[in-house]
Amino acid sequence: MTTETPNTVTELATRARLAATVLANAHRDIKDAALHAMADALDSRTGEILDANAADVDAARAAGTPEAIIDRLALSAARVATIAQSLRDTARLADPVGDVVRGSTLANGLEVRQIRVPFGVIGMIYEARPNVTVDAAGLCLKSGNAVLLRGSSSAFRSNSAIVAALREAVDKTGLPADAIQLVDASTRDTVRELMTARGLVDVLIPRGGGDLIRSVVDGSTVPVIETGVGNCHVYVDAGADLEMALEILLNAKTSRPSVCNAAESLLVHASIAPAFLALALPALDTAGVTVHGSPDVVSAGAAVGVTVPAATDDDFGREYLSLDLSARVVESVDEAVDHIRRYGTGHSETIVTRSLERAREFTAAVDAAVVLVNASSRFVDGGEFGYGAEIGISTQKLHARGPMGLAELTSTKYVVIGTGQTR
Repeated sequence: MTTETPNTVTELATRARLAATVLANAHRDIKDAALHAMADALDSRTGEILDANAADVDAARAAGTPEAIIDRLALSAARVATIAQSLRDTARLADPVGDVVRGSTLANGLEVRQIRVPFGVIGMIYEARPNVTVDAAGLCLKSGNAVLLRGSSSAFRSNSAIVAALREAVDKTGLPADAIQLVDASTRDTVRELMTARGLVDVLIPRGGGDLIRSVVDGSTVPVIETGVGNCHVYVDAGADLEMALEILLNAKTSRPSVCNAAESLLVHASIAPAFLALALPALDTAGVTVHGSPDVVSAGAAVGVTVPAATDDDFGREYLSLDLSARVVESVDEAVDHIRRYGTGHSETIVTRSLERAREFTAAVDAAVVLVNASSRFVDGGEFGYGAEIGISTQKLHARGPMGLAELTSTKYVVIGTGQTR
């Protein structure tokens, strides 16, 4: 392996393809050892990573970056420890490579097996979040893929420090360091190069805001797994446990408002709206949440001394990523589902109800990657689902949907074994 520093996406991708051939055949024990070494490297170099991240955060604030993006960008010792642990959690998971998806013996004696295989080289184009750098590197390595990481310029110092630590750790375990490579973020040309590197990059995964995702989906000649923005709804059904509904709503909205699985809209059945809104609006106001409401929600706010701005059509369709929430009263489950169909993004939708029948109706009718019953949408996460981490949450319907873990980073091929059969 040469020590020259590659400059172009073509050079990076060429090196990644060579690394991918090694990873595709690497034994699980070696890959797991690399993941543990990567986690240890993050722990031992936390100070360097935090110094780099502080410089990124300072520059972002000076540039007037919104606080929701700052929150995604910022690291702490606790956050670094958490992402390091996610690598160890990934190491404990089963290796998907070589899994038999299905198999049979035909009448003529041929054995047909469909098995999981790595994609090869995965390109990540993402914004702000340095934890994505680690999650993507770990999941790709475990699933036998090399990865090209093109983060945003706002996080380049953080990503550089993280990738340097990860590459050194991987190299020490005997796997190629070029399994993990950082793409220059100082120019948009590298995004275009990644998007058109067909034949060198096997699949692209964009992760970030709607504009980024749309530009990659619309402009790429490389196959794309589309992740989605999250205009996630909480629907409080007639007869719901109001205290449970309030706890779920507050957690979904306020625990970390800058992420895609945070609640952005509240729907309340008319029969319990007066009682629930009398509880929820003051609690949301105390938590610093601004509710943008339909006329009946505005009136409910006035009754309890909470100012509720009138919601516009745009408000109902927004992914706020902040302490803002749209709210509307509906007359039925059907009306709630119709609202979600109009404004939702197909990410995660929640119903709070005591009725099994209405839960079944809601889960059957709502078209989303994840539908939850009596649980916060903040659980929609690869780590929470037991996948170690996630490379993104897919809202498309081909190949993968929902939180994407190891299995979603593989394709399949058929192996057919015969004893001389001819057709």
